[in-house]
Amino acid sequence: MPPRIAMVAGEASGDLLAGHLIGALRRRLPDAEFVGIGGPRMEAAGFEAWWPAERLAVRGYAEVLRHYRGITRIRRQLLARLLRERPQVFIGVDAPDFNLWLEARLRRAGIPAVHYVSPSIWAWRRGRLPKIARAVSHVLALFPFEPEIYRGAGVPVTYVGHPLADVIPVEIDLRAARDKLAIHPAGPVIALLPGSRQSELQYMAGLYVETAMLLHQRFPAAQFLVPLVSRETRAIFEEAMWSKGAQELPFKLLFGHAQDALAAADGALVASGTATLEAALTKTPMVIAYRMSPWSWRLMRRMRYQPWVGLPNILAGRFVVPEFLQDDATPENLAQALGNLVEDRRVADGLRETYRAIHLTLRQDTATRAADAVVSCLAPP
Repeated sequence: MPPRIAMVAGEASGDLLAGHLIGALRRRLPDAEFVGIGGPRMEAAGFEAWWPAERLAVRGYAEVLRHYRGITRIRRQLLARLLRERPQVFIGVDAPDFNLWLEARLRRAGIPAVHYVSPSIWAWRRGRLPKIARAVSHVLALFPFEPEIYRGAGVPVTYVGHPLADVIPVEIDLRAARDKLAIHPAGPVIALLPGSRQSELQYMAGLYVETAMLLHQRFPAAQFLVPLVSRETRAIFEEAMWSKGAQELPFKLLFGHAQDALAAADGALVASGTATLEAALTKTPMVIAYRMSPWSWRLMRRMRYQPWVGLPNILAGRFVVPEFLQDDATPENLAQALGNLVEDRRVADGLRETYRAIHLTLRQDTATRAADAVVSCLAPP
């Protein structure tokens, strides 16, 4: 009887991770069956989706509350089916609020539960660690500082590296990146990544536009690349351009292509999150800027454990790149810091060396390492 592996991925990033993992597992277990909740990349790898991943891809408190009953119903139906069919292992890919509940109940029933992508307990809400310890059989960690946290709590863990480090080449071809985007600037190229969510753009679109206006005064031949993920976020950014009187600035708005924009840039202004890691892996000098609601800022500041929010700084254990948060995130501060990075080749080259060391640390052939760990957890058929 072929091994059956159940998986749940709830967002595009999880679908991508899981798709790579399925491919690596097929090389080890050619006749394995993969079932559960997943997206198009997983299905392309031979996954049988009982529900599509988009049913779980809900962000924001209001959206979660509106869809709560439907999501809860799916989770209970999935649990019942998994308990009935008893896969050899369950893999929850990110989506901790959904998956940890499921993993705890499957593990109690004797089904190994692997959680792929550690929740950010190293950044905030470390109180979740006991819950994770009760829920999972094994954690697959993307960052090298995470295993120590889990081992201290008695949780089996494997460091597998970060898949972006495998996908993005260590050496970046600036000219090829610019040719791909059909840009041949006379001056510096500056990437602006104000976030992927509408709520982020509401707080940062105007700030990023005003920063670009100041940078354009300093570098009249500069070009600005702005990758945006949806029509909604593009509309918010365009509204900010018009409201600030910046519609004549040389903005090139892109749908997606964040990595291409970063690879083509001399410097970048980046909201915190995975985009800061993408900027480091593309070896782009960056400044991190983030604003949120005053209430959310007070809450996050009380709950976080580290002095940094950007992944390059967290991975380096020091301030490698400047961070300007909340009230410190002013157009003047951002334009001055980013302009200095663009002009100072020596500092930029030093940054790239640090980025390269981070890249090599994270480049671990993630899918293969993750597959090896999963195979070691398989229960007998």
